[in-house]
Amino acid sequence: MLFYLLSVIALLGGLGVVFSKSPMGSVLSLLLTFFALAVVYLLAGFAFMAAVQILVYAGAIMVLFLFVIMLLNLGGMGTRFELSAAPLSSSRAKLAAVVAAGIGLAGLIAAQRTSFPALPEGGAPERIDDIQQIAIALFGRYSLPFQAVSLLLLVTMVAVLVLAKRRGKESAQ
Repeated sequence: MLFYLLSVIALLGGLGVVFSKSPMGSVLSLLLTFFALAVVYLLAGFAFMAAVQILVYAGAIMVLFLFVIMLLNLGGMGTRFELSAAPLSSSRAKLAAVVAAGIGLAGLIAAQRTSFPALPEGGAPERIDDIQQIAIALFGRYSLPFQAVSLLLLVTMVAVLVLAKRRGKESAQ
C-alpha cells in the first residue's frame, strides 16, 4: 500500500514539474519526486541507492538547478503555485498521450508474455546493493561512461555560465 502511495506522490511531483508556471515550483516538485523515489528504493531493499538518490539527486543536482535559476534570473515562486493545463490542449499533446499509452500497453503485454528466470535455490542474494561490488563495477568496467557523464556535466555548467555572461552583456548595452 505504501508503494502505491509513494508512486502517486512521485507522479504528482512529476506532473508538478511539467505543469508549474514557476521554475522554482518545478524545482520543488522535482525534489518531492526525488524523495518519493528514495523511499521506494528503501522499500525495495536498496539502501545504497536511496542514499545516492538523496545525496546526489536531491542534493547536488537540485543545488545545480537552483544555481542556474538564480543565475539566469528566472524569477521566484510568486504569490501562488499554479498549474497550467494549456500544454494539454494542443493536438501534438493529444497525439503524444496516445503514443505514450500505446507504448505503455505494449510494455504491459510484453511483460505478461515474458517468462522470467527462477530465483536460485537459496532465494534472492542477500546483498543486492553491496557497495564494494558497485564500486568495483563503477570504477572498473564502467569507468569510461562514468567519466564521460562527469565531463558532460562540467561542459553543461560552463555553457550555462557562458550563456548567462553573454546575456548579461547584451542587457547592459
